[in-house]
Amino acid sequence: MKLFERPLQRLPGKHSIFWKLACLLIAFCLLMIWLSWSWGRYMEEQNAFLADKSREILRGYAAGAELAFSTQGRAGVDAWLQLMATRESTWVGVIGNDLQSLSSAPLNDKESQRLTFLRGLDWPVSRHVKGLPWMKVPFPVDPSVGSLVIELPQRFMPGQYQLFWRVVTNGMIPGLFTLLLCIGLYRLLIMPLNQLREQANAWRADQLNTRLSRDATSRQDELGELGRAFDQMSERLQGTVVVQRQLLRDMSHELRTPLSRLRVACDSERDLTLLRERLGREIDAMQRLVDDSLQLAWLDTERAPLPVENIQVQALWDMLSENACFESDWPATRLPCVVGADCWVRGNLNALAQALENILRNAIRHSPVGGIVWLDGRRDDEHWHLWLEDQGGGIDEGDLERIFAPFTRLEGSRPGDGGFGLGLSIARNAVQRQGGSLWAENAGQGLRVHLRLPARAD
Repeated sequence: MKLFERPLQRLPGKHSIFWKLACLLIAFCLLMIWLSWSWGRYMEEQNAFLADKSREILRGYAAGAELAFSTQGRAGVDAWLQLMATRESTWVGVIGNDLQSLSSAPLNDKESQRLTFLRGLDWPVSRHVKGLPWMKVPFPVDPSVGSLVIELPQRFMPGQYQLFWRVVTNGMIPGLFTLLLCIGLYRLLIMPLNQLREQANAWRADQLNTRLSRDATSRQDELGELGRAFDQMSERLQGTVVVQRQLLRDMSHELRTPLSRLRVACDSERDLTLLRERLGREIDAMQRLVDDSLQLAWLDTERAPLPVENIQVQALWDMLSENACFESDWPATRLPCVVGADCWVRGNLNALAQALENILRNAIRHSPVGGIVWLDGRRDDEHWHLWLEDQGGGIDEGDLERIFAPFTRLEGSRPGDGGFGLGLSIARNAVQRQGGSLWAENAGQGLRVHLRLPARAD
């Protein structure tokens, strides 16, 4: 029995940095192999074969020996060998195809023995053989007549700069390509990480408006995803700080008015019963303000998923309308629900109930005398599209989005009467945390607030 099983490891995506690194390293290895082969072959030719200039000089010597033999015979070869003795310090001879000397001086045994180890001009010259090699250069016009035999002068030996080229081949060139590889890895990995580090340092310095460059966020690999996540976190942090600061400013402003009234009430000499009623109303208003503000702050910062369940909208509306009728003295006939019993959504019951309750209270507060507030909706693929409509006359088009901002009161009503402007903001946050959306539009005689929620799985 297996105690545990390892999860299946998926291959990296086609834009993964793994493939970029793999391609870079494979290309580097192939380049080094090709360079080693081609450069090694070139250096072998340079160090093992005679240079073209050396070959031309030796062919020129052979042409001179042929000319001397063809014009003056053995005497000409003797004169030419005397001339060569002043030019080269090595042994030089002219032989026929029978390996006999074409000069008047015959070959000795040692020289005859060396004739069995002659090399051609196109043969490789080994530097590991003791002494200098002997070269055979046929006459250029008529090779059948004879050849020049010469002990190769030291200055013609190939590979004089062998140590230098070995240092270049085995040290400088691999070092240069390794440097290019490091530059490629630096641009691929280190530069984006440096930008992330700079942004993190900017956060530490409270510079939350700092963003990464487009080059860093447009990448399709893991570093690009990390860069986009950093930018999203930065925007989230900046938005949270702005909201919290605005919330504190608005809350302090809203608390200032009831506190001033409490101070006036404490200093007044009014009847004790009336004074207690005034104090109770102001304390209740401040309590609601604090509760709503704390709840809005919690919704803005909390990102844990809410437990969801299947909710019948009609039953939820019946409960909310009953409470609303008790609070507002409205009859139930003014709060109809048009959606049927088949309207089931997937969400959190408490959060959805609070959102609908805040929308309903807002609609009742702005409804005219005898007005009606109703709930309607339709199935839209995998969602239910619900809307709550009143007859309050609507609002300006420019304020349709602003009403969902905290502490927004379009009519300037006092706390405790027209509310604090937190209800719709709390409702939107609650709906969004359930995977839904909330917006408003002017329709008919009043305002229509739309909710889009996930439908129950059939």
